[in-house]
Amino acid sequence: MQAEKKEDTLKPHYHGHRDRLRERFLQSGADALADYEMLELLLFMAIPRRDIKPLAKELIARFGNLSGVLNTPIPELQKIEGLSETSITALKAVQAVAHRMMKQDIMHKPVLNSWARLVEYCTATMAYDMRESFRVLFMNKKNELIADEIQQTGTVDHTQAYPREIIKRALELGATALVLCHNHPSGDATPSRNDIDVTNNIIAAGRPFNILIHDHLVVSKKGTSSFKTLRLI
Repeated sequence: MQAEKKEDTLKPHYHGHRDRLRERFLQSGADALADYEMLELLLFMAIPRRDIKPLAKELIARFGNLSGVLNTPIPELQKIEGLSETSITALKAVQAVAHRMMKQDIMHKPVLNSWARLVEYCTATMAYDMRESFRVLFMNKKNELIADEIQQTGTVDHTQAYPREIIKRALELGATALVLCHNHPSGDATPSRNDIDVTNNIIAAGRPFNILIHDHLVVSKKGTSSFKTLRLI
């Protein structure tokens, strides 16, 4: 009995906290936990022998919420004291799993019937990137998503898109419709004059081959713009 009491006394205080947090998550689900508590659960496996609560709270305070933490670029996470390579790998792995699940949820399905999920996927995978990228989503005659490809990656405020290459790739895949998407790292999702010109050039390049451009999405941390909604297409 005395040995058991001594063992309990030596056991770090955060072990009981971890057990209670796991139990609350398993019994009541994620909605019962604050963002920093969900972050604690993720970090438990990467940091087994330390009180994680202060670190989790610091990350949420610095990056705003759980999404902000997971979407923070690796170089920024490396600046945080207490986050090891193992911890960062765990966080980015969770982000990658989430993105893959979202992609699998829309692949080979009619895009127009799952439009909200497609926009969510584009936003999740591109809005927090530090450089502009140009993504093309390719659809078949049934408007089913058959391919999702990043065509170009550029600088913090510019990426080049090549209409002929995009249409050539569509023909190779047997695609008959496209959704274009690129990000604005600045946070302003307003289409630029160049964005409009590039889109019109792609529309013109696809017209002789009966390849339709459904929409062009501009995503950012502060919102998403749709060329179709803005009547730019």
